[in-house]
Amino acid sequence: MFIINFILGYSFANLGLKTSQKKYLVTIALIVSYAFSTNVNATSILLLGDSLSASRGMSQDVGWVNLLNIKFKQHHLSIKIINASISGETTAGGLARLSNILAKENVDYLLIELGGNDGLRGFPPKLIKNNLLQIIKVAQAKNIKTLVMDMRIPPNYGIHYNKLFNNVFNQAAKETNSILMPFFIKDIAIKPDLMQQDGIHPNKKAQPMIADLMFEQLIKRIKP
Repeated sequence: MFIINFILGYSFANLGLKTSQKKYLVTIALIVSYAFSTNVNATSILLLGDSLSASRGMSQDVGWVNLLNIKFKQHHLSIKIINASISGETTAGGLARLSNILAKENVDYLLIELGGNDGLRGFPPKLIKNNLLQIIKVAQAKNIKTLVMDMRIPPNYGIHYNKLFNNVFNQAAKETNSILMPFFIKDIAIKPDLMQQDGIHPNKKAQPMIADLMFEQLIKRIKP
């Protein structure tokens, strides 16, 4: 409103301006003010993830996170994802980085997409859960709402380990009143044409599909 009032005041104080020129200034003021307020008041989601969210094997601009941010803008939603994902990240690594990230970013929500690498390395489920609980604790201490991605690993790790691993995310979410998000590549991982050659990471073709899925999931749970 300060921008609008300033330009309006300037416009009408300078009586030499034509009416069309004054209308032009008012229009510019409204556009600038809207853009400014949208940026400042946007609901921010910090994504703490691994290679599944870090666009491994492709450029960031074609990754699902960037595509999702574009989709939010297209739907005129004041939501922005801050992507703090790095390839190879574990729950311990995410926990170690989180405080520094939060010191630099103004965040409303934290979406935790971690645990997959822990599972692939055979880390104890109790350790994974404890790291998740600590990550959530750090965020909630700052009144940041938390969302936990329900992660999965290949079945060749054995029925017992997979069962313990799968329960970790639901338990962590339940014990902290966090929102549990469904595993975002569940339906993609079973389709070879949507996966990279390693069979673990979605390819470029799959990124818009992930963005669409995450859009549907997040708008149900996020309040812009």
